[in-house]
Amino acid sequence: MNSLPNAMPAIQTIAQAIQLSLSPIFMLTAIGALLNVLAGRLSRVVDRARDLEALHPRSAGPEHDRHVWELRILDRRMSVINRALVLTVSSAVMTCTVVAILFVAVLFKLHIGTVVALSFILAMVLLIAGLISFLVEVHMSLTAIHIRPELLEDGKDA
Repeated sequence: MNSLPNAMPAIQTIAQAIQLSLSPIFMLTAIGALLNVLAGRLSRVVDRARDLEALHPRSAGPEHDRHVWELRILDRRMSVINRALVLTVSSAVMTCTVVAILFVAVLFKLHIGTVVALSFILAMVLLIAGLISFLVEVHMSLTAIHIRPELLEDGKDA
């Protein structure tokens, strides 16, 4: 029974594991905020697509062509946002894995620093890819926003 206390990790060891895991935990907070933004953008795009889908059958001519054009852009935007969501969630999962590996390594006195480092690098690469996808979607949304010239006219004859 005397060997049991020696097998238990010291409080200092647990404290060290908690300190090591703080950076990934802060990263998880930022990832959560990004996921919230992405989900909100996806929701707005889906709502706009549904509105246009309702107008589509009743439109004709140039108005119909505008609806089709915008629906195509919205479809691409949904795909890009979905990709950003998948990449960002994958980054969060890898970040959680890093925290778990840190605790396991400290508790069992494993020397797996390379595994931890590679896992964290993978989490960062996934996050970077998610952010790039987000940037692409923002760019798509900005290029799709065109106010028709006839709506900008003041209605006065020059």
